[in-house]
Amino acid sequence: MIHSMTGFARSETEGPQGTLAWEVKSVNHRYLEVSLRLPEAFRALDSAVRERVQGRLSRGKVEVTLRHQLPAGGEAGLEVNEPLAKRLIEVCCEVEHWMMNSARITALEILRWPGVMREPAPDMDILEGQALELLDDALEELVATRAREGERLREAIETRCRAVGERVAQVRGRRPKVVEALRDKWRSRIADLGVDMDPGRLEQELALQVQRLDVDEELDRLDGHLEEVALILERDEPVGRRLDFLMQEFNREANTLGSKSNDMETTRAAVELKVLIEQMREQVQNME
Repeated sequence: MIHSMTGFARSETEGPQGTLAWEVKSVNHRYLEVSLRLPEAFRALDSAVRERVQGRLSRGKVEVTLRHQLPAGGEAGLEVNEPLAKRLIEVCCEVEHWMMNSARITALEILRWPGVMREPAPDMDILEGQALELLDDALEELVATRAREGERLREAIETRCRAVGERVAQVRGRRPKVVEALRDKWRSRIADLGVDMDPGRLEQELALQVQRLDVDEELDRLDGHLEEVALILERDEPVGRRLDFLMQEFNREANTLGSKSNDMETTRAAVELKVLIEQMREQVQNME
């Protein structure tokens, strides 16, 4: 199955330890490049996350982001720093003995002191396990997204391959007319010069000219490249680099075809071939 290198996936879960959310985004790249954004408390997962990404993807620039939010409000979100609170109360009582008519400090004022109220420390073992399971879900979704996009790329390439095949058949079918037009052109020039020329010599010179302009090999190679593309698209492995190389070969044959052409229709077909090949190359650039 063909896979695109472009895709996006998001997975989220909520539990007693808070909310975890992964976002995974990928775009085309020559190799696999993984960029991680993890909260400081989850830095220990760096290697495990990279290993999972590398196990599912082979090419693309991949941005992986994890967000963690502790539970908001409720008992789970309230925890008193008891040692600090008790020490504050003791200090307040000591200071009151030094003051006259001092106002009594309230419990709410103690709770407002920086550090007295704190969020409970989450169980990182549980959270890390949940995060990795959730990452697997996100990667599964990303692979599915890239596969769907890959099918669209495949259809686009197959459509253009059919168009290339039509242009190749058009040029091949026109070759006899091109040779006959060349023969008429030579005869017309000789007639204009008013000289007699041995018919055998004329055919010999014509054969040499036709040989220099012969494009049968280029057309055969283009047909061969089309067959190779069809075979590559059936492979159950990343094929982007192989197809990218093949597009270079396509372009080389189209350039040669255009340079050898002495016929307007063939030149026009060569230009159309280059356009189709460039469109395929752009599609291939997004393939894994």
